[in-house]
Amino acid sequence: MLGRIKKFLDKRRIERSLKRWDGQSRAAKTMGFSELRVLRSDARRLQSRVNRINHIAVSRMTLPVIGSKAIKKPQGTEWAYRPEIWSGPVSPSGMSSIANKSKIGNELALFHDCKVSEMTLRQVRNNQEGDLAPFGIQLDVFNFEGSFLSLAIEMPHDAVEGLKKEHIIRLTLIIDSERPQEMFARLNLRHGPNTEQIVRELDLSTRELFVEFDLFYTNFKEARAQSIWFDLIFESPSMNQITVRDVTVIRRRRANT
Repeated sequence: MLGRIKKFLDKRRIERSLKRWDGQSRAAKTMGFSELRVLRSDARRLQSRVNRINHIAVSRMTLPVIGSKAIKKPQGTEWAYRPEIWSGPVSPSGMSSIANKSKIGNELALFHDCKVSEMTLRQVRNNQEGDLAPFGIQLDVFNFEGSFLSLAIEMPHDAVEGLKKEHIIRLTLIIDSERPQEMFARLNLRHGPNTEQIVRELDLSTRELFVEFDLFYTNFKEARAQSIWFDLIFESPSMNQITVRDVTVIRRRRANT
C-alpha cells in the first residue's frame, strides 16, 4: 500500500513540474534578460540530469544486454573470452588526436607513428539484429601520414593457463568499414624471453569472419607461457571509418591430437 501511495505522489509531483516548465517556456518569450538568464541556467541543470537518465536507460534497455557473455563456441571449445571493451562500458569511452600507445580501458591500446594524429577512437553501443556484443569500437581516421597503425588487444592471464602446442586459437571479428580496408591480425604469444608471432590476413568481404592460429607449428615452450595479445593492423587507413562490432577468442585442441 505504501509503495502505491509513493508512486502516486511521485507522479503528481512530476505532473506539477511539467506544468511549471510549460508555463516557464511560454513566459520566456517576454521576460527580461536577467530573469531569462536564471531560467536558462535552471533549464541547463535540469537538462543535464534528464540526459544522464536517458543515456543510462537507453544503454540498459538496448539489446544486446550489457554484461552479456553470449559467445559462439564451436564444438570442442575449451576456453572463450570477449575483451572488456566489447562487453561493458569502459573509461575513457573515447578520445581524439590520439597519442601513440594510448589506452581505452585496461585491454585495448592504439599504436601509430604519426607526427600529427588525426584519429578518433570511441566505444559505441551495438543495436543491430544479430549482435551478441553489447559494445563495439569505432575508429575514424582522417589524414594518415604514418607508416603503421594497429590496435593491441591484451588477453587475461587465464588465456595461457594450460595452453599446449596442440591448441588452436580462433579469433572471431565482426567489422564494418566505410570503404574497402586491408587488415591483418597478429597473434603474439610470449614465452620466457621469446615471443611467437603468427600473422593472418583478414578477409573483409564478409562482415563476420574468423582466423585461426595453430600453435603446433611454432617454437612455443609450454612451461614458459606468459601472455597473449593480438594486434589488428590497418594498411592505408586514411579517410575511413572502421567499426569493430565484436571480438571473441576461443581455444580448442587440434583434431588429430
